[in-house]
Amino acid sequence: QVQLVESGGGLVRAGGSLRLSCVASGRTFNLYDMAWFRQTPGKEREFVASIPWLGGTTYYADAVKGRFTISRDVAKNTQFLQMNSLKFEDTAVYYCAGRSHNGGAYEESNVNYWGQGTQVTVSS
Repeated sequence: QVQLVESGGGLVRAGGSLRLSCVASGRTFNLYDMAWFRQTPGKEREFVASIPWLGGTTYYADAVKGRFTISRDVAKNTQFLQMNSLKFEDTAVYYCAGRSHNGGAYEESNVNYWGQGTQVTVSS
């Protein structure tokens, strides 16, 4: 099993920046790729960004392209989400996610590991 723990959420004004971190522990050698999802009340979790654990092409949701950057530090078993030019509509609980295999496009249903979530609130 792989355990994921997020940190870095908080309250920020629109236009500001935040950096989320997610530390992986346990059988991290099982990781194929990692991602960030987010969820607002009453809605399903939505994909934000993903990155192969050993490097490669990153993917972003259209809503965050050009503003968010996903990265990872394999030596530290940590992935990051740098969020710039934050908007009110970015307010959500952000979840770290991981998979142990190539499941194609990231969907909530093909995630193997979840973090507990961290709240990001953007004030307008």
